Amino acid sequence: MDLPPEFLTLYSRLDRQGPGTPEDVLWSLGRLGLSGPLKVCDAGCGTGADSVTLARALPEAQVEGLDAVPAFIEAGQARVADLPNAELRVGDMGALTGPYDLIWSAGAIYFLGVTEGLRAWRAALAPGGVVAFSQGVFLGGDEPQAVRDFWAPEPALTDREGLRAQVAEAGYEILDTRLLIGAPWEAYYGSVTREIAALRPGASPAMAEVLDASEREVALWRQAPDRIAYELVLARPD
Repeated sequence: MDLPPEFLTLYSRLDRQGPGTPEDVLWSLGRLGLSGPLKVCDAGCGTGADSVTLARALPEAQVEGLDAVPAFIEAGQARVADLPNAELRVGDMGALTGPYDLIWSAGAIYFLGVTEGLRAWRAALAPGGVVAFSQGVFLGGDEPQAVRDFWAPEPALTDREGLRAQVAEAGYEILDTRLLIGAPWEAYYGSVTREIAALRPGASPAMAEVLDASEREVALWRQAPDRIAYELVLARPD
């Protein structure tokens, strides 16, 4: 993935590259009843925050974090160094082989498309395997302009019913869902804001441009924090 080095400098410093919390991972594992010697893929793992949570929550499992951005994998290596059941590597999440009992993907399936990603992952699932992914959604009704502007980089974004239709089109049934609003975003954008402040002094013009763009994203979210959401979806092939 060809990203500007200034972007990588900022986002490699973050614990995670999008909204989410360890509690979201633990909720998913609890709802799915997963335990034991599983094989788990964290697809689009970034710097490995959820890989760590998965590995600690499933000590008998083998957790493989996969991301296309080498800088993220490099930054995450130290996080899993003391976890013998976790590893991070550079790879294409659209070409998983498995077989995995769980494919976890926090905020990354949109790179493939929901339907396309789920179809691609079907063959990588072990019998009875499940996918847990989070994806941006419109909450419906008359969305504020800040919400429309926030999601403008994702023109294919749909509402919750549309997301369910995308999952069904891929041949999956939804087992449960959880809306991620407020706290997961506050935690994420709080870390983004702190790193922007740390990098701002002496920033090059190119770095300043990246920092400005990230500040605009944070500002849009702060205009409508109760209307900007991810939906966490637990799904299994029909």
